[in-house]
Amino acid sequence: MHTFKRSGVRPGSLCLALCASLMLHANAGAAVTPLSQQQCTAMQQRDVLSAANPVPCQRLAQVTFRYHDFNGKLRDDGLIVVLDAVAPQVQDIFDALAAQGFPLRQARPMEAFGGDDIASMTANNTSAFNGRPITGGNAWSKHAYGVAIDINPLQNPYISSQHGKQEILPAGSTASRRAPQRSGMAEAVRNIFFRHGFLIWGGDWKQPIDYQHFEIGSRKFIAQLLNMTPAAAKAAFASYANQYRTCMLLHNDDNDQAPVCAAQVRQ
Repeated sequence: MHTFKRSGVRPGSLCLALCASLMLHANAGAAVTPLSQQQCTAMQQRDVLSAANPVPCQRLAQVTFRYHDFNGKLRDDGLIVVLDAVAPQVQDIFDALAAQGFPLRQARPMEAFGGDDIASMTANNTSAFNGRPITGGNAWSKHAYGVAIDINPLQNPYISSQHGKQEILPAGSTASRRAPQRSGMAEAVRNIFFRHGFLIWGGDWKQPIDYQHFEIGSRKFIAQLLNMTPAAAKAAFASYANQYRTCMLLHNDDNDQAPVCAAQVRQ
């Protein structure tokens, strides 16, 4: 939910070596690295992270990845910040999105927007960590734990209806989800997120509806991950994601069963 606020070598051998190098680079996938102290400082200075945040910077990690833009060009400047426990699964998510050719407009960390969610949505930016509260409340958003991801806000808007008035964010987006689906819509990749533990999709909510938003399970489960060592938390979250995949296998990977398996697994 939202708030408003990257000599002696034969010609044939040389060609083989160069080709192998180019193929390796072309197939390079997402990568996970810890945040540097400089990044933590920049996040604090740009109103993305504060001392009060429920997750310290030391438990955050960055995932860098390649993605296809809306012109079909393969770009290598994708970067989002997430909780260390979920980072390997997020790495797999973005590798799968790239393999499927799913387009993203851009993916920049929230300090590029001064922690301003509206600015990030308006730029059609895919993002994750942002140390902010939920909309209309004081509790921390799951973005403040690094366990929520927003993709393509323009194609997947946040829609709120109150007192008979509908608000659609970002401006210029549309509430319509009728077929044919537009390129970049979350419905096309919902199961990729589910398969990697992001079992809650805001598109299933009634009020508000948040089509861009994927998150993991309950706050109790998040607290359990935070009380573990990073290695143990990664293993626990990987097991959590695998429970969904096992459930889907039992249902022969029937996409109609995806919400059923997600509901059974999430804690």
